[in-house]
Amino acid sequence: MKDQNYYNTFIEVADDCPVTSAEIPSMKDGDKTVPYLQYEMMVKHPYAHTQEDVLFGVFAARHHIPDSELMKEREKLFSKGQPCLRSSSLGKRYGWGIHCDGEGRVALYAMESEEYGKFIRDSSVKHLKAMNSKRLK
Repeated sequence: MKDQNYYNTFIEVADDCPVTSAEIPSMKDGDKTVPYLQYEMMVKHPYAHTQEDVLFGVFAARHHIPDSELMKEREKLFSKGQPCLRSSSLGKRYGWGIHCDGEGRVALYAMESEEYGKFIRDSSVKHLKAMNSKRLK
């Protein structure tokens, strides 16, 4: 199974992100959405999870996978490619940058924060942009 985590990488907010300061993702009809679940995992436990942990944690929660099936389902999910956090609405729509440390663990930074600005200027980390929502002309 191929490692799908990023290391020493900062995922910047997408060029076409519609907000000027980070927003907490909304819930829909009282249910936690995918971006809300991702946000919750990374904000409550910064640098505790890798990208794969976040992607699988959200998948497991939304599909109500029992604990006894977690390992099998994780292997099954990552046996094929999965969209990475660059495609998350956190960076595309809600204004959050995602830092992946040297061990691949992730944390969120609001686009207006001092920490976000420090990561933008840090040449020791790889810089990627969150994917745009629309094709830019």
